[in-house]
Amino acid sequence: MKILQLDKNHPLITEQLSAKGFLFEEDYTSTYTEVLEKIDQYDGIIIRSRIPIDENFIRHGKNLKFIARVGAGMENINVEFAAKSGIKLISSPEGNRDSVAEHVLGMLLILMNRLFIASDEVKNGIWKREENRGDELLGKTFGIIGYGNMGKAVAKRLSGFGVKVIFHDILPNLSDDFATQVSLETLQNEADILSLHIPITAETQYLIDSEFISEMKKNFYFINTARGENVKTKDLVEALKSGKIKGACLDVLEFEKPSFENLDIKNEDLEYLLQSEKAIVTPHIAGWTVQSKEKLAQVIVDKILASFS
Repeated sequence: MKILQLDKNHPLITEQLSAKGFLFEEDYTSTYTEVLEKIDQYDGIIIRSRIPIDENFIRHGKNLKFIARVGAGMENINVEFAAKSGIKLISSPEGNRDSVAEHVLGMLLILMNRLFIASDEVKNGIWKREENRGDELLGKTFGIIGYGNMGKAVAKRLSGFGVKVIFHDILPNLSDDFATQVSLETLQNEADILSLHIPITAETQYLIDSEFISEMKKNFYFINTARGENVKTKDLVEALKSGKIKGACLDVLEFEKPSFENLDIKNEDLEYLLQSEKAIVTPHIAGWTVQSKEKLAQVIVDKILASFS
């Protein structure tokens, strides 16, 4: 099988698949149009997010047997048309779930204990203790929306923190030793902290808006390591200003480019988040550790070999 890799990934992908007889071409610079001209030569492609795999792309790839995304989300791929065309879709959410879970906890603990703020103050000769009094996780209810690989990994990490973990998911009967499944209404009534772990779909785009936020019974902390467009930024900012959202941990932003490599626009709402002590913002790196780079690649290799070797 001949494979085209369109994004740089861990070298184990080419090493292990080449050792099994797969032929590789790596192309990290060609444009969408340039790739279209040659995609019919390949049996499979391995991507991250650089080039959109839309219906037109898939039609040109008439010999494609699989599309493998090194990562979790598949929104950059026309999944429905690919499946209809008989193309196997492969992703690797197992590879960075541990990284995401640790990032969630890291951001939340930093925010709730004012660690960045206090550290910067001390480095600038300011010594404030009462003003930097923290807020404990112990005794709180942690609500998760989306109980797939990421949501489960977060719940597992929380097991030693003395929190009650509840979650809502569209699939039934997912409760386990680490979290209890509840209705969305129950989650909104009980959660002190809300963390998103959902894909971007027509149903989840701007799920978190002013209406959703107003239906949360308590003032709460908010975490998003899923997709930026799950949240209406303007409504999030208003809730931070009013105190309804006590603080936000954001690894993803509504204004990211589809490739996730930078921001598309800047505006007043984004500027507020970047300047506010109530928000921690990171550049889409929750699943981006040294270990996850290797694990993501290994999962892709294992799934390709299981399907085509």
